[in-house]
This record gives sequence, structure tokens and C-alpha cells, in this order.
Amino acid sequence: MRIVGGNLRGRNIATPSGRGTRPTSDQTRESIFNILAHADWAPELEDAIVADIFAGSGALGLEAISRGAKFCLFVETEPKARGAIRENIDKMSLFGCTRLHRRDATKLKIAPGNLRGPFTHIFLDPPYNKGLWKPVLMKLRDQELIADNGIIILEIAAEEAEEEEFRGFDVLADKEWGAARVVFMSLA
Repeated sequence: MRIVGGNLRGRNIATPSGRGTRPTSDQTRESIFNILAHADWAPELEDAIVADIFAGSGALGLEAISRGAKFCLFVETEPKARGAIRENIDKMSLFGCTRLHRRDATKLKIAPGNLRGPFTHIFLDPPYNKGLWKPVLMKLRDQELIADNGIIILEIAAEEAEEEEFRGFDVLADKEWGAARVVFMSLA
């Protein structure tokens, strides 16, 4: 896996060993960021405050930083995944603009002052078909961690959710790439 755009383009991304994570493919990442760059509803990535929740290798957050985001909070509990994120942050010299938060995303409790929220871009990439994204969306909303113009980019299995499950959020775009479904949302 590599960074596909921005000032870190072409840099290799370390991924955790084993089958515990499912990294977003380079092609899907490129498609997501092309949408973010061209959609009139998407906030600018330049100087964005980003959260990469269920971060895995951190590829989505790293891609955002490469494209101009000024900060990314990575949320991940799996030890091998956290190790890969640390390795990526180290080899790309991103210590000042990142933070790694070891927390179960479904029990997320973030104090905005110490972790740089509210967030303009929130990437949610939970394990497929487990519904873990639902409590996280509610926590993000209830803790006011979504910026006024912020968006959520949710990657789930293609058949995982019905539109009514996104109640309280406006669906801005809904795309499928292979087994992945990516839903772009904002607060309603």
C-alpha cells in the first residue's frame, strides 16, 4: 500500500500483519479523496482537523495529511495496528500533527480540547457487518465532535446498512467499490 496523492505521494504504508484489519485499497482511497476534492459539499482538506476511527494502518488519515490536513487523530485498539500506525508516523515524520488514541471506538470519549476536535473530516472504517459504526456515530454527534461543516466518510460492507439507519444525518453521496460501500454524511 502507498500514499496515492499529495506531498507524501508514493510513500509506502506499513500494514499490520495477520487478518485482524482490512486496509482500504489504494483505488478506493483515491476515489474517496477525488470525491472530497471535487464535491461542493466537502470541506477543504487544507488545514483540516481529521479523525481516523478504526484506523487499522492509518492509511485514510495519512492520506488526508498528505493532502493538506493539519492534524489527524488515529483511534485504534488492536496492538498490531497501533504498531503499524506508529511506524508510519515515525517514518513519515508526522509526530507534531498526529495523535494515536488507544480507545474502543464504540466507547469513544474524547475531550475536544486535548485531542484537537471538533473534526472536519471523520473517517470510520469498522469491521464489516458488525454494526460498530452505529454507536460511534451517536457518540460523535452527542459529544459535538463533528465540526459545523464537517463530514463523515463511513466505509461498510456493500449490503450492510439501509438508508433509514442513517437517521439524524444527511447522506451526501453513497458509492460502492467492490465489497466496500462508502457513505459520505453530514449532520442533518
